[in-house]
Amino acid sequence: MPNKPKKEKTTTKATTNSKPATGKEANENKESTEPTVTKRKQAAAVNNTDIHPPTTQLTKLHPGPPLIKSIKRQSSSRFNISKNRELQKLPPLKDATPAEREELFAQKIRQCCVLFDFVQDPLSDLKWKEVKRAALNEMVEYVTQNRGVITDTIYPEAIHMFCCNLFRTLPPSSNPSGAEFDPEEDEPNLEAAWPHLQLVYEYFLRFLESPDFQPNTAKRYIDQKFILQLLELFDSEDPRERDFLKTILHRIYGKFLGLRAYIRKQINNIFYSFIYETEKHNGVAELLEILGSIINGFALPLKEEHKAFLLKVLLPLHKVKSLSVYHPQLAYCVVQFLEKDPSLTEPVIIGLLKYWPKVHSPKEVMFLNELEEILDVIEPAEFTKVMVPLFRQLAKCVSSPHFQVAERALYYWNNEYILSLISDNVAVILPIVFPALYRTKQHWNKTIHGLIYNALKLFMEMNQKLFDDCTQLYKVERQKEKDVLKGRDDAWKKIHNLAIGNPQYKEMSTLINTNGVAGGFTSGNDDFDPDPEDLTAEKMAKEADQVKKVQGKNKDKPLIRRKSELPHDNYTIKTLEQHKRPDDYLKSNMES
Repeated sequence: MPNKPKKEKTTTKATTNSKPATGKEANENKESTEPTVTKRKQAAAVNNTDIHPPTTQLTKLHPGPPLIKSIKRQSSSRFNISKNRELQKLPPLKDATPAEREELFAQKIRQCCVLFDFVQDPLSDLKWKEVKRAALNEMVEYVTQNRGVITDTIYPEAIHMFCCNLFRTLPPSSNPSGAEFDPEEDEPNLEAAWPHLQLVYEYFLRFLESPDFQPNTAKRYIDQKFILQLLELFDSEDPRERDFLKTILHRIYGKFLGLRAYIRKQINNIFYSFIYETEKHNGVAELLEILGSIINGFALPLKEEHKAFLLKVLLPLHKVKSLSVYHPQLAYCVVQFLEKDPSLTEPVIIGLLKYWPKVHSPKEVMFLNELEEILDVIEPAEFTKVMVPLFRQLAKCVSSPHFQVAERALYYWNNEYILSLISDNVAVILPIVFPALYRTKQHWNKTIHGLIYNALKLFMEMNQKLFDDCTQLYKVERQKEKDVLKGRDDAWKKIHNLAIGNPQYKEMSTLINTNGVAGGFTSGNDDFDPDPEDLTAEKMAKEADQVKKVQGKNKDKPLIRRKSELPHDNYTIKTLEQHKRPDDYLKSNMES
């Protein structure tokens, strides 16, 4: 967003040396670091943004006209329904004696391994479903409120119950009409068995978070096979299930140090398949949210494995067509890498420019948002390495006929830290963007006019002489273009006059007009832009002030309209809004 201050860093290059400088060396260091520090302090106050990845949204519905519900999509999961589903209601755990409590706890866990039908016949076995639901509720409360209840006997029983209830095959997503499921547009398919699954997830999460939980004992059961099956569930359409999975995998990553490398490797494999094969996966945003908390805990200097992950996984994720579903989490991960290792800035920005969208304007706006976040944390030395290709692309965005792309690019001139970087390198940047700014004064959207004049006014204040030189150079180049077009027109007129002198001209001219082809000659100069006008500081200031009156009107407008023909399901929307997250956000896991 505009006026976003540069993030303050806990460490800087100026303070990495352990030996204090003295005498002349100290004065030189002070003089070299003061301008940068001063600019950062002047940009804004300290940014108090929480250091955690942005939370994945449960609903991704774009605004659109209300539609009448007509078709409901079918439930997704296929469970192996138990044959013997008649459950005996066991006595409450709080009434059992301490000697009997462990065995009763294990019996209740085994009871919860029985699976019921929620799809074909939802009203069947209601009595036994209620017995299982009550048992799960009781066990959640029992594990949360009591200590010393998770014994060696309970570990295999609890993990087996979790596997029986949750590890299942997820069929491919599809719509009733046979059309492909669109994660950006279509409503998710909620899990029919959620009344039981939610309690199983809650129980297992409390099980992992209990002070009695011993990773050394649990690692015999929570192994690589378990992790692989858990990751497969991230492709579930139900965002509530993915929300629980995200928190559970985050807890496992924090407690099982031996599984960390394996978890990262398998997440990478999911991303590789998503990028280069299927382009379909429902849990990319949640997996990136987990990785955001992991990246926060990476030790310095970064390992080559982590740098390869940034360049070979995170950057190619920008080219997938469903980028909008997970872009906030992806941008957060990229920025975290650059805050830890500024030397990665150049390959990251070059990679973004490589994947820059050509014909998808909403995606281009997302790229511009991410690029501004990167520039907020960029070091001045790194900025000089990428400013030429970077501002060539920004010049193209400023010239875009799509007003939101041009508007978002011009908002860069409202960011004080980016302005300080531009000011330090104005001799290189202004000649690159000046032609685009000058041409875009004729943009069809009036809001763009004020932003253009604001950018030109800032450049004029930075270096009046350079601005005048660029103006004169632009006029010379425009005159050369006009001369080329005039020479081309003169050549065609000469050919046209020679054709008139041909005896067959009248006959052929009549034949051409009869066939519906217009004759005669049209000059190519008719559509040429008028002569560049001389700009004054007063005129630019006046035009820039006018835009402030209307600026922000388009800020909250959706970047894309709803295309899906499937109707909204009010029950689905209400259910997702009522979902209570197990965690508001994921905390960082420090690398050992």
